[in-house]
Amino acid sequence: MSDVVIIVNTVAAVLATVVLIVRFRFNPVVSLVIGAAYLGLATGQGVDGTVKAITGGFGDIMADVGLLIAFGVLTGAMLQSTGAIERLVESLMRICGPRGMPYAFSLTIATVLQSIFLDVLLVISAPLARSFAGRVGKVGLARMATSLAISLECGIVFMVPGVASIALAGLLGVPLGTMLLFGFLLIVPTVAISVTIMSFVFRRGWWDEAKDQLPGALALVPGDSAGLGGSGNGEDVVSRDGASDGSPAPDGPGSMVPSGGTVTAVRAEPHRQAPLVVLFGPLLLALALIATGAVLEVAGVEMGVVSIVSQPVIALLIGLIGTSLVTRYVMGQEGVEQAVRSGFRESGQILILTGVGGSLAAAIKAAGLGEILGQYFSASSAAPLLMVWVIAAVLHIAVGSVTISAITAAGMLAPVAPLIGLNPVLIALAAGAGSLFAVHVTSNTFWLLQSLMGQTTRGTLKTCSVGVSVASVVAILLIIPMSLAV
Repeated sequence: MSDVVIIVNTVAAVLATVVLIVRFRFNPVVSLVIGAAYLGLATGQGVDGTVKAITGGFGDIMADVGLLIAFGVLTGAMLQSTGAIERLVESLMRICGPRGMPYAFSLTIATVLQSIFLDVLLVISAPLARSFAGRVGKVGLARMATSLAISLECGIVFMVPGVASIALAGLLGVPLGTMLLFGFLLIVPTVAISVTIMSFVFRRGWWDEAKDQLPGALALVPGDSAGLGGSGNGEDVVSRDGASDGSPAPDGPGSMVPSGGTVTAVRAEPHRQAPLVVLFGPLLLALALIATGAVLEVAGVEMGVVSIVSQPVIALLIGLIGTSLVTRYVMGQEGVEQAVRSGFRESGQILILTGVGGSLAAAIKAAGLGEILGQYFSASSAAPLLMVWVIAAVLHIAVGSVTISAITAAGMLAPVAPLIGLNPVLIALAAGAGSLFAVHVTSNTFWLLQSLMGQTTRGTLKTCSVGVSVASVVAILLIIPMSLAV
C-alpha cells in the first residue's frame, strides 16, 4: 500500500473520530474504537489484525498504567476527604503572602496535588482561590483564576501522577521516573512564566472588572471559606448536576461531566487533625522513591531494596497504603471506605478512555505511519516535536479533551522516536503541551472556572483559554531547546 494512502486514511480516521464526538455527540470511547477499526481495515490489516491491534493496544497501555492511575486516583480521593488541600493553600498564604500567592498556589496545584481528580481539585481549590483574590492586589480575581487554570491543565499532562502524563508515559514506553523528572523540570518554569505573562497583561488594562467578572464576585458565599462548593452532607462524593442533555463532554483527564454542568465536592468532618506533613507524607514519599529510581537508573546503580521500592507500582502502592492509614486516623474507617468508593467511580472512566486511546495508537502504529514519517525527520530537528504539538493542538480545539488529543497525537508520532533516535519523553511532553492549546467552551473545565470563580464568559476566555494557550506555547518553546541537551 502506498505511503499516500496510509497517510490519507490515518488523517481520515482521526477526523472521523473528531466528527463523531463533536457533531454526532458519540461517546468518546465508542468514537475512538470506531476510528481504530476504520484505520485497521482501510490500511489492509484485515479483520483479525484490526481486532488484535485494538485489543492489544488497550491491553498494553492498561498493563503499563492501569494500576498507576488507579493508585493515584484513590490516593487523591483520600487526601480530598481529609481536607488537606484547604489547609495546604491556607498555609501557603501565610508563608508566601499576597504578592507570591498566585505563584505558590499554581505551582503547588501543578505539582503536589496532581493525584486529585481534576474536577474535584477544581471544585475544592476554586473557592480558595476566589477567597484570596481580594488580598492579592490589583486584578486579583483575574490573576488567581488564570493561575488556577494554568496549573490544573499543565499538571495533568506534565506531572506524575497526573493521569494524562501517566498515560503518555505508558503509551510511549517512557519510564515513569523519567517522566516525573522531565515533567517537573518543564512544569515549574512553564507555570511560573505563564502566570507572570498573564499577570503583566492583566495589570496593563486587559481585565475589565465591569465586563469580565460578575457583580460581587469577590464576596464569598457561605461555605466557601471552608473550601467546599456546597454545604456538605457528611458524604465523600462528587455530585454532577446541570446536564443539558445527559451526553458526555470529554475534558481534562477523561472527564465525562456534561458541558455546562456543575461539580460539588462534599466530604465528612474529620474526627481528628493531623499535621500537613503527615497527610501528604506518603504521597511525597512515593514520588521521591520514583524519582530516586530514575536517578539510579541513569547512574547505572543497583541498590537492592531501594531499586525494588522505587518501581512506580510499588512506590505508589506504598503511598496509597500510607495515605489510607493516615485517612483512617483522621476520618475513621467509614471515611476511608467513602473515599475509596469515590475514587473507584472516578478511576473507571479514566482507565477506559486511556485504554481506547491506546487502541487507536496501536492501529496507527500497525498501519506503518511511523516508518513513513521517519523518512522525513531527524533526531536533531525540531520538526517532529512541532508536528506533534500542532496535531495535539488542532485535536484539542476540535474535541475539547486534553487526554484524547494528547494520546492521539503521541500515538501518531510514537513510531518515529526509535527510528530517528529521538527520546520518547520529548514526544510525550510535546503532545501534552499541544493538548493544552485553546481550552474553550467545549471543555467542562472552562464552565466550572466561569461559575466557581465568578467570571463572565468573556473573562473566562481571557483567564482560561488565553492563559492556558500561553502555557502551551511557553512549554513547546522550552521543550525544543531541552531536546538539544537530551
